[in-house]
Amino acid sequence: MKAIIIDDEPLARMVIKEYLQSHTDIEVLQECNDGFEGVKAIMQHQPDLIFLDIQMPKINGFEMLELVDNPPAVIFTTAFEEYAIKAFELHATDYLLKPFSKDRFDKALQKIKEGKEINIGNTKQLLETVFNQPDKHNRIVVKENGKIKIIPLSQIQFLEAADDYVKIHTAEGYFLKNKTMAYFESVLDTQSFIRIHRSYIVNVQLITRLDLHEKDSYLAILSNGKQLPVSKTGYVKLKEVLGI
Repeated sequence: MKAIIIDDEPLARMVIKEYLQSHTDIEVLQECNDGFEGVKAIMQHQPDLIFLDIQMPKINGFEMLELVDNPPAVIFTTAFEEYAIKAFELHATDYLLKPFSKDRFDKALQKIKEGKEINIGNTKQLLETVFNQPDKHNRIVVKENGKIKIIPLSQIQFLEAADDYVKIHTAEGYFLKNKTMAYFESVLDTQSFIRIHRSYIVNVQLITRLDLHEKDSYLAILSNGKQLPVSKTGYVKLKEVLGI
């Protein structure tokens, strides 16, 4: 099996490599200091397995995995908070709570070797569970032309449905994210981002006025001049949030 270690702590990477010495069927292709390096390494090497830290600078392990189209099997190495641990257990995804012993490490590897497909299949479900936490969601990470872009929520003007993707509109232009509108509706703060139409979620702070468009339909006029359609349901939501 081909493996990659992604952890910003040199000591943690050294421990994993030491523990792997007794597993001659696993070859470490690369070590990465952060999620940016991790994404590039996974695209380049297409490993069977990654050892992934969660709390890393720049982007965390969950955000990194979101940028990988077909994630390999994952063993998380973490000192992460309790809700994430519960998510791992719910989706049968293995994790090693730092500091971990050689015995615990061997057991995690054995799981991967015996049921790799189960692990891979649960990774995306795990991401959905972990990211479906509004208090954890203060930015969106996207991949654009091979580069990783971090977008703070405050910079988002509106989101627009685009087939299997969502267009995230900012002052710089738009960026594509392989998620659904329903996903963003569930994770974004409902006092700041309102789904005004089946195809649009808007940053309420940017709405300057609501214009009657046709009978029972409105247009939301944004501070940048953009006009977005507002459905009946969206109008009710806006009135409630704006207090009108």
